[in-house]
Amino acid sequence: MLSRGSHIIGVVDMTASGAAYIVPEDGGDDVFVSQTNLNSALHGDTVKVLQYARKRRRQPEGEVVEIIKRKRELFVGQIQLSANFAFLVADSRVINKDIFIPKDKLKGALNGQKAVARIIEWPASAKNPVGEIVDVLGDVGENNAEMHAILAEFNLPYTYPEEVNAAAEKISETISADEIKQRRDFRQVTTFTIDPADAKDFDDALSIRKLEDNLWEIGVHIADVTHFVEPDSIIDKEGYERATSVYLVDRVVPMLPERLSNFLCSLRPNEDKLCFSVVFNMDGNGIIKDSWVGRSIINSDKRFTYEDAQTIIETGEGDFAEELKIMNSIAVKLREARFKKGAVGFERVEVQFEIDSNGKPLGVNFKESKDSNKLIEEFMLSANKRVAELIGMNELEKNKKKEAKTFVYRIHDLPNADKLDTFTNFVRKFGLEASPQPKESVSQALNRVLAAVQGKKEQNIVETLAVRTMAKAVYSTHNIGHYGLAFKHYSHFTSPIRRYPDMMAHRLLQSYMDGAKSVSAEKYEEMCEHCSEMEQRAADAERASIKYKQVEFLKDREGELFDGVISGVSEWGVYVELIDNKCEGMIPMRELDDDYYQFDEDNYALIGRRTRRRFQLGDAIKIQVVRANLERRQLDFALAPEADNAWMK
Repeated sequence: MLSRGSHIIGVVDMTASGAAYIVPEDGGDDVFVSQTNLNSALHGDTVKVLQYARKRRRQPEGEVVEIIKRKRELFVGQIQLSANFAFLVADSRVINKDIFIPKDKLKGALNGQKAVARIIEWPASAKNPVGEIVDVLGDVGENNAEMHAILAEFNLPYTYPEEVNAAAEKISETISADEIKQRRDFRQVTTFTIDPADAKDFDDALSIRKLEDNLWEIGVHIADVTHFVEPDSIIDKEGYERATSVYLVDRVVPMLPERLSNFLCSLRPNEDKLCFSVVFNMDGNGIIKDSWVGRSIINSDKRFTYEDAQTIIETGEGDFAEELKIMNSIAVKLREARFKKGAVGFERVEVQFEIDSNGKPLGVNFKESKDSNKLIEEFMLSANKRVAELIGMNELEKNKKKEAKTFVYRIHDLPNADKLDTFTNFVRKFGLEASPQPKESVSQALNRVLAAVQGKKEQNIVETLAVRTMAKAVYSTHNIGHYGLAFKHYSHFTSPIRRYPDMMAHRLLQSYMDGAKSVSAEKYEEMCEHCSEMEQRAADAERASIKYKQVEFLKDREGELFDGVISGVSEWGVYVELIDNKCEGMIPMRELDDDYYQFDEDNYALIGRRTRRRFQLGDAIKIQVVRANLERRQLDFALAPEADNAWMK
């Protein structure tokens, strides 16, 4: 028996084998815990571990003695019904035990259906946890059931509380004469929105008018959501809990009730709308000569889709063609200036599905960011930056030297040095050099590499790896700047319909403009952490919905051959991204049975011990779709027969 050591508190990081590593809160060495010593702890749980006395040169080991906080209570899975009881077989690998459901806790769930269960107890002597069904989602494979299952898996809501919708219905749409008097009136100024074709929540508009001395007044008008949503109201509390709208392949799960997001606050054409605006006086080069920030009223003249606006920019013909041409020209200059200062530009390929009325994917397209997208992006960035500067640089205060008031910043730290080294070594395989050359910054070197792979088969992989070198952008009251945008001050202000931090920024900005004292940094930092966490969950759910649709798309194509690129290499197989549709699957190691393959971590490769055959990240490869497993959202590939044969000849 090993002698005992000290206790540590940490978070469970489960491995595929069922064992886990405990990542200590204090940043010490990870502690290995075997499956038998986890004592019902699950991935992500915060636990107390009794660490065994450490042997020389051995990884620290221990056992879980207390579960301090469960990462999750709800689990999604499939019902397996017996005569007097049932099990929920969880979809997630987070829990590797089926959940026992007593018959009186089934809530009407039928055998084989998707359902959500809550663990109510896990007796120390029991192999399986005991749970109850809290919601029946529907039949396996049915689109609504599967999308709701993804939302539930990431602990995200998939319905809207009736009482919150009812509260939204009571909000008046009338704008009083007194309200208009307190606002700057832009209703006679040329104004329009540019949004995706399927959007209904238009939360930003642009206005433009010519001033003297070759200057242009460019207005960035943002829906005044906080005019309608009172702090601590039922709508506000629900919005904070959600913190973000969630965008799945076939639907939007809104942060705010639809009456607000698609009607009261949506900047629809030919309707008076209340806004919070950032207005710039700029020259033709995008140099800001003056600016104004405050509450306003607008009346949009036109609702453009990105495609409409792009056609007008390219042809010079159509509604407001001259205005779009001028704004695009200024946006190009703003973008150039940003990159000159060290911004990093990722043009990652986004997948877009054509789906039928039942949610079945019929085809895959790729979204492309064009001038119309970049035009909106640049003016939104300028507005977000200006708002952050007002508070962060004490521009509202008489004493510029005193500590800035508490505010919500969008921060982005420097890239990870080790990950940058790894990336630099990898891209050399393609004849690219990511190390900064003389007088070149890290960001300029990255941009050079990203530009060099545009349109090439390795573009998506290089861009994906480049993104992984970057820190994650998060919300915080502690401003460290935004590395990726090359801004010293940056906030999120321009999307309050779909992001709660923007609502926080609106409220803080208005209160400080009214002369209020600084709010509690501690309270707002906690709110920022919650919003960052919910943003990550929403991104994970979006990725899961894309993965599900990719697997569903290839379900009818099992046995077909596709060209791909090796997108990842590990001890258990080779990941391949298909060129035609960006679907990613894996060739398991068991399929590579012509040799014994060893994983070369430094070179991202599997190498055959006898043949020296290599499977390396970025290599072109032809595969066959063996299995599209919808339950696990997993694609299994094998080498195409001719690829096997070509090697053997």
